[in-house]
This record gives sequence, C-alpha cells and structure tokens, in this order.
Amino acid sequence: MKRSLILVFLMPFVLAGCSKNNETSSNSGTVTINNKTFQSTTYYVFGFLFSEAKKVSTLDVPGPDITVSVNSDTPPNRLYLQADNLSPSFYKVGTYPDAQSAAAAFDGLLTVGNYQWAELADTIAPNQVWVYKTGTPSYAKIRIISTINETRDNLPYGECTFEWVYQPDGSTTFPK
Repeated sequence: MKRSLILVFLMPFVLAGCSKNNETSSNSGTVTINNKTFQSTTYYVFGFLFSEAKKVSTLDVPGPDITVSVNSDTPPNRLYLQADNLSPSFYKVGTYPDAQSAAAAFDGLLTVGNYQWAELADTIAPNQVWVYKTGTPSYAKIRIISTINETRDNLPYGECTFEWVYQPDGSTTFPK
C-alpha cells in the first residue's frame, strides 16, 4: 500500500519531466508587422526575426531583422522595410500585376542571384517579391500580400502582410 501511494505521489513529477518540446522553428509562413510605437523606458516597435520565425521588439536581443516604416517627408507617404544590420540588404525581384503572378514568381524563386543590394525595400506594395540578406548572411524571400498606409491618431501608420521563406544555413538556395 505504501508503495502504491508513493508511486501515485511521484507519477505527476515523472510525467512532467517527460514532456516533449513540440516547438519547432519554421522556415516559412505569413506574418503582419506594423509601425505602431510603444513606450516603456524607451520607444520601440515590433518587427520580424526570420531565424526565430516570430515578431520581436526593437528592444529584444536579438532584435528584428526587418521593420516597416512610413516616410511622410514627401507626399504621398511611402511605405518601406528597413533592416538594422548596417549593410544593404534588400533586392526587389519584381512587381507583378496580380497576386497569382506574384505567388508564381515567389514560388519560382529558388536561388539568390548576384544582386545590387539596396539599403531599404522602398517603396513596398502588394504583389512585389523581395529578397532580404541578413547580417550573418542568410537569406529570406518575401512576397508582399497587402499593405496599409494611412493616418491613425494623427500619425502615419504603416502595415505590411507578407509571405516569407527563410534559408537559415547561408546557402543561396531556398527550400522547396
């Protein structure tokens, strides 16, 4: 009887120790980021970190690979993606007439070419395909699905929804 009570008492601890970590890092998906500013002790926004396949704040370490911003200096406002890796990181593969053409180009982009990299992905719009080079370098391809570029609470607001595929090993070939 004592043995049974001990086993019953210990069973939850044994089972808790045997739990599996089902979290897996994804190398592709769809995400929406925006330029909404938050404040704690300093200002920050949320961007996207490809290596962890998640949104992270500009205060996190590591911080986001890309963030979305609005250039309101010259009307009409321009929506763009920026990187914080201190090197030219974006190449626009093309702008397509519709979502189906953009998806076909995105799916057909299997390797990174010898590109003339730009500092910003400027100006982003739906049905564009971009390649992003991280600071490591690794590569991601991005298909812009939708954007919002408007004024909210008297401030320029920008939002971008994109499909992405990340090549984490630094090779120039994207997984199929």
